[in-house]
This record gives sequence, C-alpha cells and structure tokens, in this order.
Amino acid sequence: MVKSSGSITAGKDSKTGSARDALWPNYSPPQDLVITHGLGSELFTAAGDAYLDFLSGIAVTSFGHAHPHLVAALNEQSGKVWHLSNVFRIPAAERLAGRLSEHSFADRVFFANSGTEAVEAGIKAIRGYQLASGNADRHRIIGFSDSFHGRTLAALAAAGNESHMRGFIPMDYGFDQVEWENLPQLKQAIGANTAGIILEPVQGEGGIRPISAEFMQQVKGLCEEHGLVLMMDEVQCGVGRSGKLFAHQHYGITPDVMALAKGLGGGFPVGACLTTEAIGETMVVGTHGSTFGGNPLAMAVGNAVMDLLLEPGQLDEVTAKSDYLMDHLQKLVAQFPKLIVSIHGLGLMIGIKCVVPCGDMLNKLRSKKLLVGKSGANMIRLLPPLNISYEHLDQALQIIEEALLEFQDA
Repeated sequence: MVKSSGSITAGKDSKTGSARDALWPNYSPPQDLVITHGLGSELFTAAGDAYLDFLSGIAVTSFGHAHPHLVAALNEQSGKVWHLSNVFRIPAAERLAGRLSEHSFADRVFFANSGTEAVEAGIKAIRGYQLASGNADRHRIIGFSDSFHGRTLAALAAAGNESHMRGFIPMDYGFDQVEWENLPQLKQAIGANTAGIILEPVQGEGGIRPISAEFMQQVKGLCEEHGLVLMMDEVQCGVGRSGKLFAHQHYGITPDVMALAKGLGGGFPVGACLTTEAIGETMVVGTHGSTFGGNPLAMAVGNAVMDLLLEPGQLDEVTAKSDYLMDHLQKLVAQFPKLIVSIHGLGLMIGIKCVVPCGDMLNKLRSKKLLVGKSGANMIRLLPPLNISYEHLDQALQIIEEALLEFQDA
C-alpha cells in the first residue's frame, strides 16, 4: 500500500492524462504491448508482431484464442438472450451443472463469475453445512501457507498471505493457516471450532507446487476422522489443466466442495462451486446468489468448453504434451544449472525455478516473443493452451534455450 495523497474527496489536479490514468493503478501491464487479436496459441499486436502465448490469460484460454467451436457457441447465444437472472430457469446452466456433476464427485453446482466468487460460495457452504448439521460452533477453516484463493476479504483471509493482506487488516474471518504439508501443525490446528480445510492440489501463486500424494491422503483422513469438510480450490489447476478433468483425481480422493473458474469459460467469465448433496441441499433459497452467475452467454461457452474437454483422447493429449515439455525442460536444467535449478508442476501447469531473477527472465522471453507468467519462489510459470501444437512447444523451448544462452554469455 502507498500513503494517500489527500482527503477522501481529493481529486486529480488535472484530468488531461491518458485514458489509462482513469484506471486503478493496481495492475502493471507492459506499456509497450497492446494486443489486438489472437488465434490459437498466438497473440498479435497492432504493429503486426506475433507472440506465442504460454500464459493463456493466467490459465484461462484453455483452447487458445478464437477457437471456432467457442466462437460459434457465443455467437449463436448472443443472438438469442444474454441475461435473465436466476429468477428464471436457464436450461444451459442446468445442462452444464449436470455435466459437471456426471464427471465429478459433485451432486450440486452453483454458478458464479470468477474463481474468487466460487471460493466464497464454498466457504459459505462449509459453514452453512456445519450449522445445518447442528454444529454451530464449527466455523473456522484451515488453509495452508503460500496459498492463493482470490482477492476478496474472505479469500485473502483463507490464504493468509501477509503481502496480499497488508493494508486491509484486521482480517480475522475465522481462518487458520498451517505450513504446507506440515502434518503435525495441521493436527494441532484442528479443534472443536474447525469446520473444514481448503487447499489447492497444485499451488499456483505459491510456486507451482503439486501436493504430495501422501499428504493429500493424510488430509482426507483427518477430515473423515474429525467430520470436517474438505474443499479443493481448483480454480487454476482444474478443468483439464492437470491432464485429468480435475487435479484431485490424480490422488484417488474425493473432496466435498470444489471451486472452479478460469479454464471453465475458455476466456469468458465463469465460476462454479461444486458440492456433495449433503452440503448443497443446505444452500436453500436466500442463502446465496449471483445476479450474473449462470447467465446464458456464460453457460453457452461453458458447455462448449466441456464439449472440447470431453472429446476422446483430449486429456491424454494434455498428459503427453506435458511429458514432452517437462522432459525437454529438464534437459535445459542439466545444461544451465547456474541459471535454472528445477522444474515443477502437473500437466500443462509448469514452473521453472530460476537462479536469475524471474522478472529478468520474463522480460527476456517477452523480447523474444514468448509470453509467460511469474509465480512465487522466483518461478517462471508456463500455462500454454491445452490444445497447443508440438510445433509451438518446440518453438517455445527454442526461445527459452536462446534466452538462457544469452544470460550465460552476459
């Protein structure tokens, strides 16, 4: 946070600046990069430059840009009805909920517009279930260090990241944090007031860290032992990104609540909170809602994304491309041990742990027309489209190697 420049009603001395000056200054996009359109795994600027997109809008554009099936679904629905609100039935929402239920542990689905909203719905559902079960004192939820669950107050409190919470405290919304994969701490944190546990199967902002199979099983066992609700935040790692439809399916366990978003809409704002029947049935009329959640446009695109995800062999392709990319990245680690030290991740959610500042690496790659992201622990984050071609994988690997050679020779 920065210190305020004046009183609450103070305005700018002048309003003659650029249009960008009218935006909150809470983002820092590159000044020199304005995207006009995209196609597949590439983005294009007004100057005609083509960039290879290995960020996918932070794991959102799962099938690249302007995918014909998604464009057709959006165009068809846009000529019918855009918005109704949930005082009316929305058949496309019922269809998408049914498909998510059919292919997951869930019996009930609530649609929102973002991952944070889906997480908030899950938090309410956990507390609502415990209250409806006669456990009024059970309201605290345990999260893990280096997690990220969103930017609203409760989502920030659930993650407990001090750098994100600074400036918005106090923030005791009934959350406790323990160290990632610290079983003794977790056992000690569980008490009479504990309602549930929330975790990311693969931490995104925390350094592209998949949870170990052993710890996941231990968390599930503790939830069963103590009657706790287990919630998975799969906003970033879910919806095919891991090589399975949902990342927790790699671990042989089922949660009770799951938050989805990002890739579920393929670029259109869609969020979803999935629950078991026992939890979902407690969220009766008046307990929760969303004006825009489940709108016809979003549901048309969400169903189109599911069409692509459920095509035979699609998830196997994600796994094959992940293996290919990780294998070649590991060879770069061996080639440049003083510049990069390890490769992390699951599926097409991959982190390169750098020795050089990852911001410098990101800028170097961008100068070579490869767009990537950053993550915690000095990590470069690779999130290519799930349908990326091997040609584009090879192109990205070549660019990364060229960048490392330049750092080595500097």
